[in-house]
Amino acid sequence: MKLFDLSGEIAVIIGATGALGGAIAEGLAQAGAAIAVVGRNVERGQACASRIEADGGRAAFFPADALSPESLRAAHLEIQKMFGPPDILVNAAGGNDPKVTVTGDRKFEQITPEDWRANFDLNLVGGALLPCQEFGPEMVARGRGSIINIGSAAAGIPLSRVVAYSAAKAAVVSLTQFLAREWAPANVRVNLITPGFFPAEQNRRLLFKEDGSPTDRTRSILGHTPMARFGQPGELAGAAVFLASPRASAFVTGTEIRVDGGFLAQTI
Repeated sequence: MKLFDLSGEIAVIIGATGALGGAIAEGLAQAGAAIAVVGRNVERGQACASRIEADGGRAAFFPADALSPESLRAAHLEIQKMFGPPDILVNAAGGNDPKVTVTGDRKFEQITPEDWRANFDLNLVGGALLPCQEFGPEMVARGRGSIINIGSAAAGIPLSRVVAYSAAKAAVVSLTQFLAREWAPANVRVNLITPGFFPAEQNRRLLFKEDGSPTDRTRSILGHTPMARFGQPGELAGAAVFLASPRASAFVTGTEIRVDGGFLAQTI
């Protein structure tokens, strides 16, 4: 399994304080990488780092706001002091916001420009742009690196109700392809993992009623998913290890790996 061995690699996981980012961080640690857990929530960040260390890995939490260049720069400097220059960057910050969700009480035309911009900031600017600007150039200068952005099935076929989120994630796809082309000569690979439906804090209200029973939306999603279930966070780890490995995915850049139970393959 040397093909997937990440021993000696240093991985920065922005948004590892969330369920999906945390699962990816743990998966990369199990493959041997040292993990810099980056996010705003101190309690969750320290808990993620502690789980990795309890499992025999090496990890530390570095507080940072992905929407603040100054905060990312400070975290980057601390990561370098503790671990050295990062080899892997995973951008897992993001999520939908009820303010830009179309519902029976809120029509599309009622979404304000301010809320739309805030959602784009969260998913595109903080979710990919600023972290890539902070950590990417050092990888380019060193002549190696892997950047993994987190997309969404909503980027490929815009979903009902989450219009701003779909549009922002589509922009992440475009940025990923742009950077893959720009940084390929420096051997810095930029790829995308596209999750399907993974219940998390930000979408739970759309998927489950207060009593825990499924909503009509959940029944629709599962009916459109050939594997007929939601994903589990740990099921993203394999794709992340593959894309992070400088050997297993040495000739892979600008591509997308779907982890969606077949959702985007389903038609009728």
